[in-house]
Amino acid sequence: MDRLVAAIDVGGTSIKSALVAEDLSVVHTLRTPTRRVDGSVDVAQIVELIEELRAKAGDAVVVGAGVAAPGIIDERLGLARVGVNLGWRDLPLRQLVADAAGIPVALGHDVRTGGLAEFTVGAATGVRNAMFMPIGTGIAAAVLVDGHRLDADGYAGEIGHIVVDPDGAVCGCGIRGCLETVASAAFIARNYAERSGKPVTRAADVAAAVDAGDPDALAVWERAVEGLATALTTAITLLAPEVVAIGGGLSESGDTLLVPLRRSLEGRTTFQRVPTLVRAALGDNAGCIGAGILAWQAAA
Repeated sequence: MDRLVAAIDVGGTSIKSALVAEDLSVVHTLRTPTRRVDGSVDVAQIVELIEELRAKAGDAVVVGAGVAAPGIIDERLGLARVGVNLGWRDLPLRQLVADAAGIPVALGHDVRTGGLAEFTVGAATGVRNAMFMPIGTGIAAAVLVDGHRLDADGYAGEIGHIVVDPDGAVCGCGIRGCLETVASAAFIARNYAERSGKPVTRAADVAAAVDAGDPDALAVWERAVEGLATALTTAITLLAPEVVAIGGGLSESGDTLLVPLRRSLEGRTTFQRVPTLVRAALGDNAGCIGAGILAWQAAA
């Protein structure tokens, strides 16, 4: 009888779920608005989605589940230590879902889980040292070092909170001048709107204005690129990735981002190994594919 796993990628506004086969192909997907109870994301909804996926599996058996979530996620202990956007703190999420669903469950951080997918079947395969950095509302990184994923009890990878402008804006974390305040999609749009007076809400619009030669857009974009290069130079010096795969919404700007970022990195490095800089390959499916990998490991 065929076997499948359930993959659940939890977000603050929506949850993407999928059935994933052993070859990591995505068989069926669902996207559902995130349900909250007393301000916290309802764990029961995750279990309900697993049951809904079971109903879609036909004659196949769902033998495990993988759950990816943002925040400080302790994958080893299965704890959501801090999930500010989800309203979770010290939540034994893996055990709660496993007990309710009756199958083995793995828990992963959303970015590290997406990175696992990119390292396994995506843009950073075939190397032992790599980084996956999605740039969207926030910025984080998944890191592969000598073939091992860097976790540090859930605290690794917060590249978005490297300070790149000590006199800059206050970040959501409370620190002034974090990378997110100059290079996240949300701040790029905000910074351009403040500078130009134009009511822009999407970084994609700023990228289009860059391509059109808009001087305000060029200034904001250059600041974002320099911030990214500053943070990545630190990461390159410490971790020496062979490949850096850029994901998230900002990666859709393609060479508008990658060409100046490569140039800036090359101008900042001497002895360091300069990584190959590429767009991530799996897009919106990375989280579910990575959660599927974790689920197959749990079901083994």
